[in-house]
Amino acid sequence: MFNFKRRRRDRLRAILLPQSWLKIIERNVPFYRCLPEADRRELQGHVQVFLDEKHFEGCRGLQVTDEIRVTIAAQACLLLLHRDTDYYPTMKSILVYPSIYIAHVSESMGNGMVIEGDSVRLGESWHHGAVVLSWDDVLRGASDIHDGHNVVLHEVAHQLDQEGGEAHGSPILPRRSMYIAWARVLGTEYVHLQQDAAHGRRTVLDKYGATNPAEFFAVATECFFEKAVQLKRKHPELYEELKLYYQQDPAELPRW
Repeated sequence: MFNFKRRRRDRLRAILLPQSWLKIIERNVPFYRCLPEADRRELQGHVQVFLDEKHFEGCRGLQVTDEIRVTIAAQACLLLLHRDTDYYPTMKSILVYPSIYIAHVSESMGNGMVIEGDSVRLGESWHHGAVVLSWDDVLRGASDIHDGHNVVLHEVAHQLDQEGGEAHGSPILPRRSMYIAWARVLGTEYVHLQQDAAHGRRTVLDKYGATNPAEFFAVATECFFEKAVQLKRKHPELYEELKLYYQQDPAELPRW
């Protein structure tokens, strides 16, 4: 079964993307233009596999188009470059709303108490196989590659985190020897961000990352790809851990 899956994926990666899809990526995902040619080719192959394996569904009347599918896939596959990947195996479906949406949430407070309410969302990642995205925010996040905010990168980072079970800010690392440094560095940086947020200090990392370790990893991923130079300068150990995990060095990519 696994050999069949590998051969099928190899065949898909060898297929050239349609020119219309390449134009969508070049127009909607400016980060793609920063990549060297070899990485662009690798990304194109990953997009073929991703689109073959993931189901897209429009919500609130949104008609899913090639532009929507390709734009989301190209961003999601940025996190797969240079790595052994199973293409987000826990993610089966991507639900796309036209814009921000309302989600009903409930939170256990202990002692049998549960608080329920509505929350405005740009996106969310479900452990049981789905990612939910706002199309307006997909485009907005992709268009500015310097602001550290990208809803697709954020939510698929949660999917990576969830591959080993519950999201807790520690995805499956390439080598067992990496876990000690990962826990030390990300744990320390998370506490520092919480302290900075509590005191209202300016930070490179979005303060939403102080919510919990899972959100810290997702926010750090956004920052790693979009504010790489600042992150490397202000948080060199965190940058190095993410560089080892993602097998990429975005601080060295040309920007405009």
